[in-house]
Amino acid sequence: MSTNNTPQPANRTWAAIFNRRMLICVFTGFASGMPLYLLIQLVPAWLRDSGVSLAEIGLFALVGLPYTWKFLWAPLMDRVKLPLGLRRGWMLLAQVALIVTIGLLGSINPLTQTAWVATLAVIIAVLSATQDVAIDAYRRELLPDEELGFGNSVHVQAYRISSLIPGSLSLILADNLPWSQVFWITAAFMGVGVLLSLGVREPIRETRPVTNLRTAVLEPFLEYVHRRGWQSFVLALAFMVLYKLGDNMATALSTPFYLDLGFSKTEIGLVAKNAALWPAIIGGLLGGLLMIRLGINRALWLFGAVQMASILGYAWLASVGPILWILAAVIGFEYLGVGLGTAAFTAFIARESSKTFAATQFALFTALAALPRSLANSTTGVIVEHIGWVPFFFVCTGLAVPGMLLLFWVAPWSRSISESATGSLSAAKNSDHNS
Repeated sequence: MSTNNTPQPANRTWAAIFNRRMLICVFTGFASGMPLYLLIQLVPAWLRDSGVSLAEIGLFALVGLPYTWKFLWAPLMDRVKLPLGLRRGWMLLAQVALIVTIGLLGSINPLTQTAWVATLAVIIAVLSATQDVAIDAYRRELLPDEELGFGNSVHVQAYRISSLIPGSLSLILADNLPWSQVFWITAAFMGVGVLLSLGVREPIRETRPVTNLRTAVLEPFLEYVHRRGWQSFVLALAFMVLYKLGDNMATALSTPFYLDLGFSKTEIGLVAKNAALWPAIIGGLLGGLLMIRLGINRALWLFGAVQMASILGYAWLASVGPILWILAAVIGFEYLGVGLGTAAFTAFIARESSKTFAATQFALFTALAALPRSLANSTTGVIVEHIGWVPFFFVCTGLAVPGMLLLFWVAPWSRSISESATGSLSAAKNSDHNS
């Protein structure tokens, strides 16, 4: 005779979906995404609206370097305990500092004080990356193993939805309010993170041995080399750098591009940002489902082809001018490709990481993948000013080809291996820095 004390599989599934931990993941995703989208969406629009040149705006991509190098100070955050706790203390410190720095940013004149804007933007990026380290560690300690996949999926989607604040609401407000007020209103939304840090409890964790720099940074790379060999190591790293390079560069100056075409800030806020957000979310979820049937290797080929083809839509938009429905269609297709490509790419990173060093290798590999966004994207403004928008998007399409060619070695179409998309959404947040 069965007993009600024995949990059934269906009951366990529902319990893993509907619980307080999932609600916390909504808050962690929103708080984590807000500062990044402010830097890559709102700040470029503010600079262009204030008359700053495209070349200078392109250089602002370099403020994203702290997201690339955050693993260097992550070991410190594993050892220095602040008054509120090891995780909550660092989260709260970063969040309060973000509210202040984001609010102060709007009081600077971008035309006459560009260096000060850059300095404060770098500080915001450092604080944001620090918050990410603390939130990622907190979420890993909060979620039991059976809830990691869904919990990280909830976090990633909330992360992307947070882009509606700086990328949509703030732009609409900027048509009616001075930028100084817009930045303080935007900063106030970081109060969600403050409420999170004050309202949750510090997770229970095992005592960790003190590690040196070699153990924390070098050993995961050495383990990968010993496991896969130097040739596979070099090819995999090259692939991580190049696979999304063309796509990243094509979207680096998207908001200034829309403004140059003649779209209003309200049109960009209402149409462009929503046309980007929801297809990216749908593409990410659809990509995860399709990978169950296709496998990671074939998904990288198919989704990469969609990702590369979608760049050409921007060249079409640049040639026809400010037609609103074309704007929505081009952006929707582009970000569907972004969602699909990111799902496959992060699944590849998950597969390449060992269980022993999964957390560190994820951080290091995704940091490497973020490097082109900060370095190559900084040249986009100069390129556009020299050759124009239409040729620029053809260049971006060409830059996507080397990453696709590397698939012959890193993910052959015909290779038959047991592949799983588990963990792909847990890494998707980091790869979203690239898009």
